Amino acid sequence: MTACGLLLIATQIHLSFPAGEHVTEEIVLRWVHFVAGILWIGLLYYFNLVSLPAAGRLDETTRARLVAGLMPRAFWWFRWSALVTVLAGLRYFILILADDAHNTGHPELAWRWLGHWFLVWLACYAVIHGLMMPTGGPLSRGWLRGLLIAVVTAAASWAILAWNADPNASNGALAIAVGGGIGLVMLFIVWGFVWRAQKRLIKWTQAMLEQNTPLPPEAARLARWVRTGARVGFWLSFPMLFFMAAANHYPFLSPTVR
Repeated sequence: MTACGLLLIATQIHLSFPAGEHVTEEIVLRWVHFVAGILWIGLLYYFNLVSLPAAGRLDETTRARLVAGLMPRAFWWFRWSALVTVLAGLRYFILILADDAHNTGHPELAWRWLGHWFLVWLACYAVIHGLMMPTGGPLSRGWLRGLLIAVVTAAASWAILAWNADPNASNGALAIAVGGGIGLVMLFIVWGFVWRAQKRLIKWTQAMLEQNTPLPPEAARLARWVRTGARVGFWLSFPMLFFMAAANHYPFLSPTVR
């Protein structure tokens, strides 16, 4: 194709930018949310499907070099991309809640809904955190803890939908209330559970390599923490991604899509 032909095609392109109070902010928030989320969930899947299984087949010295050389940088990107994802998504969620509350004639409802949402998912994480902690007895069985975590997450999702059952609630607000809530729990798992253990493992492993200091007995327990938290985050990501996609593409909670 000649340069004249390309120029002709380019001149036929019609750009029409949408107008609105928050339109530009929303597309920026979505873009940041998507990019950071891809990085976060991509690393989560890498840890679960590649890194952790491979590390289990390595000898102690090789595994130590892997942890000391790879994990500081990987976990830097992992935890900060998780935070950016949730913060961008939270601001976007607030804009949707504000529109829904405005439709009711009571704009102040947006903050009440947001408060309910945060309290429900904070309580959900508190219970999940307890279930992830190493313990003896029946709860030492992984399948049972996984089942209980699924039940707790489903109960929190039902509570959110029941609490916000309003004719003016859009499908976007309801779906993000569930998907974003699960994402919030996953963020808490990253910072409040996995990273708490992993940063100590990194420190001990670096000391072992640099100073020939043996790993403390507690290292094995903290390694189980990391594996457990990574697995829980891995499985929670699937319903989270479904509800986030359903916000605009599958209006099964409300006929109103926003």
